[in-house]
Amino acid sequence: MSDIEFTSEEKEILVHKIQSYFHKELSEEIGQFDAEFLLDFFSKEIGAYHYNRGLQDARTLIEENAQNITQTFYEMEKVTEFVKS
Repeated sequence: MSDIEFTSEEKEILVHKIQSYFHKELSEEIGQFDAEFLLDFFSKEIGAYHYNRGLQDARTLIEENAQNITQTFYEMEKVTEFVKS
């Protein structure tokens, strides 16, 4: 997995969310630089765990859907008889 890189728009939104969280939940003000630093830290140190969980969830969903599709194919099969001539 390569490093997580956000667009400038995404980074701006995430930094604002961090600042908002600190203000609402901790009654603390955090500057943009500190919020960006915190975002980079979490992206680097914790991001891979979220990424891997997303992959696991996607893999499970695909496997479940593949089983459902296979079952649907079996249900769609027509009954056939072998007739000797």
